[in-house]
Amino acid sequence: MEQKDDIYYIEKVKAGQTNYFSYIVEQYQDIVFSIALKVLKNRTDAEEMAQESFIKAYKSLHTFKGSAKFSTWLYRITYNNCISEVRKRKIHFASTDDIEIRDETTELNLDGIPEENRAQAVKKALAKLPEEEYTLVLLYYFEEQSIEEISRVTRLSESNTKVKLFRARKKLYSILSEMMKDELYTIL
Repeated sequence: MEQKDDIYYIEKVKAGQTNYFSYIVEQYQDIVFSIALKVLKNRTDAEEMAQESFIKAYKSLHTFKGSAKFSTWLYRITYNNCISEVRKRKIHFASTDDIEIRDETTELNLDGIPEENRAQAVKKALAKLPEEEYTLVLLYYFEEQSIEEISRVTRLSESNTKVKLFRARKKLYSILSEMMKDELYTIL
């Protein structure tokens, strides 16, 4: 769904045609659930939080100004709801500041992974990232959010978002490299 499509449906909902909100839910349900699952680490909790995020977005739709993309606004609601839930439960939320990441300058070459297995390998590697890094990578590479939009979602400064995204990408490369080595050893 493009930005103008989002606005079209939002205006319809604001005008009282609430059934149009189902188009918004359908468009964003997978990514909202994915963010919730990565932060909460429990499928049932993630489903519940995704539902709560859409309810909160629906109830707050009148506050959406359109100065940012609707998706950015929705992801921020989801991310903030999840972090609030984690804090309520007193679950430790690992910050990337606590993780030491080596500065590796080599680029990962995915040629060692058969093309039909690449998506699965990337998905497995993403699952190994801490929730904040996962969210940054997901928003930037899969949802094509800008650094500015991601910083709004996560409430990090733009420079901090860039640094953490860089570190997350390097960590992802490292995880994929290890997976490729492990795969090579299991074949031999």
